[in-house]
Amino acid sequence: MNNNFLVFSGTRSRYLAQKVCEKLNCPLGNLMITYFADGEFEVSYEESIRGRDVFLVQSTFPNSDNLMELLLMIDAAKRASARTICAVIPYFGWARQDRKSRPRVSIAAKLVADMLSVAGIDRVMTMDLHADQEQGFFNVPVDHLYASTVMLPYIQSLGLKNLCIASPDVGGSKRASSYAKYLDCPMVLCNKSRIRANEVASMQIIGDVKGMDVILLDDIVDTAGTIVKAADLIMENGANSVRAIASHCIMSGPADERIGRSSLLEMVFTDTIPYHGTCDKVKQISIAPVLGETIRRVVENESISSQYLL
Repeated sequence: MNNNFLVFSGTRSRYLAQKVCEKLNCPLGNLMITYFADGEFEVSYEESIRGRDVFLVQSTFPNSDNLMELLLMIDAAKRASARTICAVIPYFGWARQDRKSRPRVSIAAKLVADMLSVAGIDRVMTMDLHADQEQGFFNVPVDHLYASTVMLPYIQSLGLKNLCIASPDVGGSKRASSYAKYLDCPMVLCNKSRIRANEVASMQIIGDVKGMDVILLDDIVDTAGTIVKAADLIMENGANSVRAIASHCIMSGPADERIGRSSLLEMVFTDTIPYHGTCDKVKQISIAPVLGETIRRVVENESISSQYLL
């Protein structure tokens, strides 16, 4: 593999960038972030990046400093004459605001995509966007990776005899259907209605879960209200067991407590976002090998889609 590339990381994704660099057998680039007394910060590269392909690893989960760090990293790389700049955003924050769901609201996902483009990116690498069509918000190539690459082998390793895949809402039916087809097992849906954001009013199961070992699939778990309500409802309808798998571990507010006292046997995430909670039901599977392999394929101009399981 040629060495004409460098990998750098923002503050809160460094744990993941270090794993990616281990996969690539390269050092993590030397980048400094200097803070002013009022909270403003400055990004500087402490080594030459002139003419190099630069990969910037930074998830844009709350707070917004993570997004601002990434924007400044891009701007500094452009001004330091990097040949190409790829924003590696394992978790693309603000993605839930991808349309006008009611009058006079922002579409933050498009705004963030525009900000990254103006800052100077040449490419984006991300995982499990909230909606696939958000790739179209960018005017540069987007490598949209899938957590299924690590999650499907994990599900298979459980050896569940009466496996059933479930989606906690109708919006996730496409993802659930893909998993169910790959695993050759049945699928059910949970139909929910909301009072407001992060608060579910009612939920019904579409399908039969009696005697099944159910795995709920989602892209993100925030306050865990939906996933816990779905799990408890599935057990009430006669399921043998229920687990949950999601790509992005937001886990805010009462999420730890809710999952801890829920019917879930375990809640499995990738490590696109670090987990700092205390719930013993939560576990994380690293997607660093997937990111590292994709970076290698980009550098070597090899096929990326051939590594997908779905």
